[in-house]
Amino acid sequence: MKALLKELQISEVNPGASVGDGAWIEDPKGTPLVSYNPTTGEEIAKVIQVSPDGYEQVVQAASESFKVWREVPAPKRGDIARDIGNAMRAKKEALGDLISLEMGKIRAEGHGEVQEMIDIFDFSVGLSRQLYGLTMHSEREQHRMYEQWHPLGPVGVITAFNFPMAVWSWNAAIAAVCGNPTIWKPSEQAPLSGIAIQHICNEVMADYGYPGVFNLVNGSGKEVGELMLNDGRIPLISFTGSTKVGRHVSETVARRFGRTILELGGNNAIIVDKEADLDLAVRAILFGAVGTAGQRCTSTRRIIAHKDIANELSETLVDAYQQITIGDPLDEKTLMGPVINAQAIDQMKAAVANASSEGGQVITSDIELDMDKGNFVSPTIIRMPKQSKVVQEETFAPVLYIMEYETIEEAIQIHNDVPQGLSSAIFTDSLRTAEKFLSAGGSDCGIANVNIGTSGAEIGGAFGGEKETGGGRESGSDAWKSYMRRQTNTINWSSELPLAQGIEFGGD
Repeated sequence: MKALLKELQISEVNPGASVGDGAWIEDPKGTPLVSYNPTTGEEIAKVIQVSPDGYEQVVQAASESFKVWREVPAPKRGDIARDIGNAMRAKKEALGDLISLEMGKIRAEGHGEVQEMIDIFDFSVGLSRQLYGLTMHSEREQHRMYEQWHPLGPVGVITAFNFPMAVWSWNAAIAAVCGNPTIWKPSEQAPLSGIAIQHICNEVMADYGYPGVFNLVNGSGKEVGELMLNDGRIPLISFTGSTKVGRHVSETVARRFGRTILELGGNNAIIVDKEADLDLAVRAILFGAVGTAGQRCTSTRRIIAHKDIANELSETLVDAYQQITIGDPLDEKTLMGPVINAQAIDQMKAAVANASSEGGQVITSDIELDMDKGNFVSPTIIRMPKQSKVVQEETFAPVLYIMEYETIEEAIQIHNDVPQGLSSAIFTDSLRTAEKFLSAGGSDCGIANVNIGTSGAEIGGAFGGEKETGGGRESGSDAWKSYMRRQTNTINWSSELPLAQGIEFGGD
């Protein structure tokens, strides 16, 4: 562990904020935050969280940086993004292992998250040459109309523990090539991931002489988070977290007419049709429900199975669950690591108890956990009635509910009958059934898949969901527009001043 931390420039006690030029803010009023290893419960390192004074230094630096960064040609900003991606690529293994160490994601997933971060920086390089506007025909003679996109300003990014690096990159890489600095507040559960990334950004930006583009503020949500939400100098807040907190973020930022990108709760379901390839479905369900110990926004939480195959599917899943190796996420043989903390264990226990009281039947037997410490749980499958209160709630743990249906219309109704709307999937070999699921009357989620699971998303598509998931979009497609302001321009190249709609006003 010591060698890993040394490679990533993490010491026993770390300053919690930086303005992106290699300088770290020494905040005498800052309070310590301990990062614990969820696998062992041991302390990894401390971070000194910033006080309001330290926060003010960071925001001022970002605001000054914006005046310079917005004038740098976008393709040149893309060149810098390429170098940041390459610097991350050089430390991919160490960064991935840090994710496993600090939040418990298995090694393959930790390394995969870093690769996703590298990919989005690569994506942003090309995007820097594709920030396209439109040209429109004017109704007035010898006039030209077009639209262009300008940088918005410093972007506040508040991330969750489950993707302690990648979600920052979805925002920071795109915001940067659009001409915006970012101010990142990492999760209080994973502050060291932010420290490691900031060191990399500092080194690259120091080479180019652009301080204040990538900024870090480790601090509590109640103090630093609230400052960000109420700060008029930050025109956009991108928040990833629970629906409850997201509602507060939305209301607070909206009061000052700021913008938000909200990535909130997910209660993701897979419909398994009687014509589905069950082998394919089982693999997708297993990864979706157990991957990251059920702590992904896109984790599979509900299975809606046709009544003719529900029993067979349930039995196969129970057998598959017995093969899951739970333990140290840095061990290559491990398929599921710990959940993040004791609170997550309590929430899982409460959900299982509530499901049982609502008529649910736990069909998995306890998986033996030969560990004295750490936040380990047994992934659980529960057969549920079609309508149940607990099934409509998101539990951030490996709990999977299985329900039955008879018609595809009924399946879609069950699927959509939850407040969240992030990711969804159907397994079927019927073209008509698949297209019905993807139609306007089908899945009401922001992501809808056929014959692949709910968990995971490619960076080329816009990521986000509907309803209580918040409606935000990050990463690919045209999500870049959220980080910019649109401006419509009209140029009169005639010697006359014709008015719109042919109006005559004043004159002889």
